[in-house]
Amino acid sequence: MLKLSNVSARYNVFDYYVNVINNVSFTVNENEIFGIAGESGCGKSTLLKVMYDFIEYPFEITSGSVELESAGANGEINKYKNGEIRNRRWREISYVPQGAMHVLNPVTKIGAQFYDTVSRHNKSVNKKELNDRIVAYLKELELPPEVMKSYPHQLSGGMKQRVMIALATFQNPALMLADEPTTALDVVVQRGILGMLSRVQKRINNSIVIVSHDLGVHYQITDRMGIMYAGEMVEIGPTDELFTNPRHPYTKMLINALPRIGDISQKEGISGTPPSLRSPPPGCRFASRCMYASELCKKLPPCKYYISGTHQASCHLLKGLYPKLQPEEAIPRD
Repeated sequence: MLKLSNVSARYNVFDYYVNVINNVSFTVNENEIFGIAGESGCGKSTLLKVMYDFIEYPFEITSGSVELESAGANGEINKYKNGEIRNRRWREISYVPQGAMHVLNPVTKIGAQFYDTVSRHNKSVNKKELNDRIVAYLKELELPPEVMKSYPHQLSGGMKQRVMIALATFQNPALMLADEPTTALDVVVQRGILGMLSRVQKRINNSIVIVSHDLGVHYQITDRMGIMYAGEMVEIGPTDELFTNPRHPYTKMLINALPRIGDISQKEGISGTPPSLRSPPPGCRFASRCMYASELCKKLPPCKYYISGTHQASCHLLKGLYPKLQPEEAIPRD
């Protein structure tokens, strides 16, 4: 569905560059929910911009490629690369941005915003038929028809989030990107939003990439996930396998910090801070915070190793235990 191959990207900040994405490769398969996790500032949201082909100054891709696959009306598979993906927005790839509750036009009613989005790609759409379709779709997502005549400020945070997801999925895109879709919502509303995403994905059989720093969100909804640290993807694998058999020290520390029912032990955060992306260290970027770090970790970046068919991790501790993943290889499909 979506393939990233050795992608690196950076921001031009005044007279220097900040390399926010470094040599990231992975695939998003058909009919799956893929999660991206990591602490704030690791590059999760920027990586979604790369996937959505939202490349504008001062942001630029310096190397690698992004390829989107989708089936045309004749059933044939079409492939779109960097610069072409933006022309497929909303129809084949859609995006729910971070802080989605605040991106709706505050002076335009919800119905008009739906109509404007759809009519951009279909100039001959019948407004009455479209309105009926939108109302029926909103009902499926547990939103009352009155939402169509409401302004964003008249809706609760949870309803605005549902509206954004409805906008992003109304045209049945093959791939939806969701950046922190449950941020700033209480746990009851969060659960409703996650359930809604899961139902929509099963109904239209599309793929979803969901970004969240909350590992509990990923555990509930994702099939596979990737762990990002300081602009790099340090581990990728099936969600259940990452939680039961994490192989990168950073992944282990993130999971060990999660509260569990019945566990009264004191939880500890990860000491230290991530390295500057303006001048990252020459070796493993997690070495300064890793209890297992050696001199080798501080000098050389680790290779990628296969843990299983769809599980990979980048860590010097895995050398000799698992086969090395060649640079040009991508994670194989199941």
